[in-house]
Amino acid sequence: MVSIKARLIKIQNLILRPMYKVYEWKLYREIKNKSIPVHVGFILDGNRRWASSLGFEPEEGHEYGFEKAKEVLKWCLELGIKTVTLYVFSTENFKRGRSEIEHIFNIAEKAFKEIPNNPEVHRYSVRVKAIGRIEYLPESLREAIKKAEEATAAYSERKLFIAISYGGRSEIVDAIKKIAVEILNGKLGVDEVDEEKVSKHLYTAGEPDPDLIIRTSGEGRLSNFLIWQCAYSELYFTDVHWPSFRRIDFWRIIRSYQRRNRRFGA
Repeated sequence: MVSIKARLIKIQNLILRPMYKVYEWKLYREIKNKSIPVHVGFILDGNRRWASSLGFEPEEGHEYGFEKAKEVLKWCLELGIKTVTLYVFSTENFKRGRSEIEHIFNIAEKAFKEIPNNPEVHRYSVRVKAIGRIEYLPESLREAIKKAEEATAAYSERKLFIAISYGGRSEIVDAIKKIAVEILNGKLGVDEVDEEKVSKHLYTAGEPDPDLIIRTSGEGRLSNFLIWQCAYSELYFTDVHWPSFRRIDFWRIIRSYQRRNRRFGA
């Protein structure tokens, strides 16, 4: 049953929709011909809090969050962003209740199964890759990931990284282990290990570091997301819960990014 608060919000959105359209048009005119980030990372936070605020079950929050992710990805493609990374499930999230974890994995499996037949994926030539300790995931989800990656393997114009069973520290540890094996096998000298070598052993090897990282739901931290790659990323924290994230919210963030002076330490 839809809560009274949810109905009121729906009515409010219908009333405000014409105003939003005008504001969207104005924002788009401001940002369209300026610098667009190449790589944007999203920390999808607030599904459960959004659901709770509207009287929904937490599982419904994750379902709405999944639909929002598809919507936001379309905005990114339309704006010309080449690489997107979505942080959907961290290694720390395994501490949550079993039923919630299973529900999230079921949604993720559904999402990956949709990718091979998604016309937008093929229209924009999006290569999809899951990053994280994938071996920790259920077999059926791993199989869905494999098929999605195989169906998009020929594409290189745009990339979608889905961080699932992911932790930034775990990523660095895994990179160190790979480097250690190369040293032990005589393929690499200790003095040859530098930042470039480490970057080449990360899950995102070969891709540009994120220009912009966006976190929804009001938390002002990265929570172990791309902690090596984000050294010079622009960070933006918004109070909006992920399922409520709007195109005007996104475009305002892009406008803020465009107004910043990125000096990279120079």
